[in-house]
Amino acid sequence: MNSKINISSLNKKQQEAVISRDKRLLVLAGAGSGKTMTLLQKIVYLIESESVKSKNILAVTFTKNAANEMLDRLLISSDKTENYAQKLADKQITEKDKNLLRLEYQSRYQWIKALTIKTFHSLCFKILRDYGANEFDNKFKILGEDKWNENDEFAEYKAKETVFEVFHKMVIQQCDDEKFLFALKRYILDYFVDKIHINTDKYYGYEKQYTTLDGTKVRSKSEQFIADWFFRNNIRYVYEGKRQVSEKGFTFQPDFYLPEANIYIEHVSNLSYSLKDKQLACKKAGFTVEYTYEKDTHDSALFSHMLENIVKNRLSNNYQPRKLTYQETFNGFYNHIDEFIKMVNRVMDMIKVENADIQQIAQKGQADQHERVRDFYALSIPIIQKFNGYCVDKSYLDFNDLLIRCIALVKNEKDIAKILKDRFKYVLVDEFQDVNSLQMEFIKLLLTEETQLFCVGDDWQSIYGFRGSDVTYIIEFEKHFNPSKVITLNINYRSTQNIVDAGNEVIKHNKFKIDKEIFAIKPTLQKIMLFSASEEEKSIEEALNFCVSQVVKLQKEGYTSDDILFLYRRNHMFRPNFSDAFKKAGIKVQAKTIHAAKGLEAKVVFIIGLTDGYGGFPDIWLEDRIFQVIKRANHELLMEEERRLFYVAVTRAKEKLFLISRKGNESSFISEIPANLLERINKPIDLIKEKVFLCNNCLKQIDTSHTFCPHCGAKILH
Repeated sequence: MNSKINISSLNKKQQEAVISRDKRLLVLAGAGSGKTMTLLQKIVYLIESESVKSKNILAVTFTKNAANEMLDRLLISSDKTENYAQKLADKQITEKDKNLLRLEYQSRYQWIKALTIKTFHSLCFKILRDYGANEFDNKFKILGEDKWNENDEFAEYKAKETVFEVFHKMVIQQCDDEKFLFALKRYILDYFVDKIHINTDKYYGYEKQYTTLDGTKVRSKSEQFIADWFFRNNIRYVYEGKRQVSEKGFTFQPDFYLPEANIYIEHVSNLSYSLKDKQLACKKAGFTVEYTYEKDTHDSALFSHMLENIVKNRLSNNYQPRKLTYQETFNGFYNHIDEFIKMVNRVMDMIKVENADIQQIAQKGQADQHERVRDFYALSIPIIQKFNGYCVDKSYLDFNDLLIRCIALVKNEKDIAKILKDRFKYVLVDEFQDVNSLQMEFIKLLLTEETQLFCVGDDWQSIYGFRGSDVTYIIEFEKHFNPSKVITLNINYRSTQNIVDAGNEVIKHNKFKIDKEIFAIKPTLQKIMLFSASEEEKSIEEALNFCVSQVVKLQKEGYTSDDILFLYRRNHMFRPNFSDAFKKAGIKVQAKTIHAAKGLEAKVVFIIGLTDGYGGFPDIWLEDRIFQVIKRANHELLMEEERRLFYVAVTRAKEKLFLISRKGNESSFISEIPANLLERINKPIDLIKEKVFLCNNCLKQIDTSHTFCPHCGAKILH
C-alpha cells in the first residue's frame, strides 16, 4: 500500500518490519543494526499510514533511560525549531530538569503524549494505581532497594524503609523465638564465621575449628552441640581443662568439666584415644566421669535428653534456660547477618521471578542432601513469609510484586483485562531478549487474536541471565507465539567490518542461538589490536603504560574523552590500578562494566582483563547450591552467556578496538577471533640464547671444560 510517510531511508529489512501487519512479529536485530530507529518508525508508521490512535500503542522496555531515549528521539524529530535537542544536549542540565523539559515538550505534541512508552515496572505501577483496588491497596508504596532519590521515577511513592531494612526487622522479630535465635546463630557461626562447608582441609588432624555459641573453639560438631546445650541452659563449663589425677603426674584433660556439678564429661568418638588408662586413673582419684557417644548424637532430641539426665540433680541450684536478646546474641556478627539477609533477599527474588511456589521451594530445600542447604531454607522461608505478610499489611509492593499483582489483576478481573486489551491494540517490546518468566506471562495476558505484537531484540546480546532473563523466549519465539514471523536486521551501521567479523566469529561458538550473518557498511580502518603483557609480576604495570600511551596518542589524533570507552568484566579489573593511573596521567576515560555499557557505543573501545581463569574473562560463576534449589545452573549455558557478554563488549566499538591480555594466559575468547583480524602490538618473547665457545685455532665448537681442542689439539686460550 502507499504510505503517507517516507521510509526510503530504511533498508529493505527495516522497511519490511515497519510495514508488516503480522500479528506476532520478532525483529531480530543484530548489534548496531538500528533496532530503536526501526521500532520508532513502526510507531510513526502506525499513526501516519495506518491511522492508528496513539492511545492504542504500547511500547514497553526495561529501563527508564531506554524509555526516555525513545521519547527524546520522537520529540527531537517533531521539534523543527531544534530547541529541544539543544536544551537536552546542555551538559549543565540536571536529570530533574531533563524530566521537566520532557514533560513540557510532550504536552506540545499530543500524539506523543498519548503514547504509552514505559518500563514494565512503570506500566504495572500505572495499571495497579488506576485499576488495582480489587487486587491490592491502590494507594500502595514502592519498597525499593535504595533510599529516596529525587531522580527516581517512583520517588514520591517510595516507602520510607528499604527492602533490606524490612528484612532486618523481620529477622529480629523472628528471633523472639529462642529456638530460631539459636538456630540462626549456629548457622552464622558454622557457615559465615567457621565456613565449615569450605575449609574442610582445616579439620584434618582434629583441630579446634568449630565455634560454640559462647565463642569457645571445640574439635567437633558433637562437642559443639554439647557446649551449646550447656550455654543455652545457663550451665557453666570448662572445655579441655587439665586435671592431675595422681601423685605421679598423670594428667586428665576431660572434654568438659561442670564446676557447679563437680562432674567430668567425656565425649567418645571414633577419633578418641583408648579410655582404659583414663577410666582407671579417674576411678582411683574419685572423679565422677560421665560418657557421651557419637552414635547417640544423630537424634538431637534424644541427645538433649541424655545430657539433661547427666546433669539433673547434680547442680546445687535448679538451672534455668538462658534468655538472650537478638542484640547480645549477634553483637560482633552484624556484618554476617547482613550477608545472610542478602542471600534471603536473593532467594525471595528468584522465587518471584521464576513464578515458583514458595511451599514447594521450602520442601525442596529442606529435602536437600546437605545440612547447610536444609538449615538455610528452614531459617529463610519463615523470614520470607513474614516479610510478605508485613508488606501486605503496610501496603508495600517491591518491583517483582508490581508484575505479580498486575498479572493477578488481569487474570482475576475480566473487566479490567478487557479495558487493557481494548486499549493496547499494538504492543511493542524492546530488548525482548531480556524478558523473564513474569514479563513473558504479562505480555501474553495483554494479547488478543487481533493484537499486533512487535518485538525487537537480539539473542546474541542476552546478558542478564543472573537477573532471571531467559534467552529461550527469543530463541523459541515461534514456539511461544504461533503463528509468527521473524525478520532479521543484519546490517551493522555502527562498527567496521573487521570488528563485525570478530563478533560473528566469536558468537559462532555458541550452540544455543539463532544463526545469522551480520554485515558492516563501514570499511575496515585497522585490525583489532591485541596487547599481551609479558611477565606476570609486571603485567599490570605494562598494561597500564600501554593504555595510557595509546589514549595520549589517540587524543593527539583528535579523539576526545567521550570517544574512548574502557570496558571490563568486573570492577576490580579497572579499580584502583587503571583509575589511579589515568588520574595521575590527567586522563578523564569512560569506564564501565560491560553490563553497564549495554546500549552504548564509542569510536574507540579498550577491553581489559582478558585473561583465563579466576578473576579473568570468561568468568563463569556457578552460584551457591542454595540458589540451585530454585533454578539449576548449566555450565555450558553460563559459558554461552559469558561469550554473549564478550560479543556485546566487542560490538560497542565503532572504529578501533584494543584487547588487553597477558601472554601465556590469554582469554579463550581471543583464540576464537581469526588471526587475520588481529594485530599483536607487543614485543615477542626473546628466544633463549646459549653462549657458544669456539676453538681459537680451528673455530669449531668446544666445551668450556676443555684445555686442548678435541678437534685440532691446539691449546685453548680462555
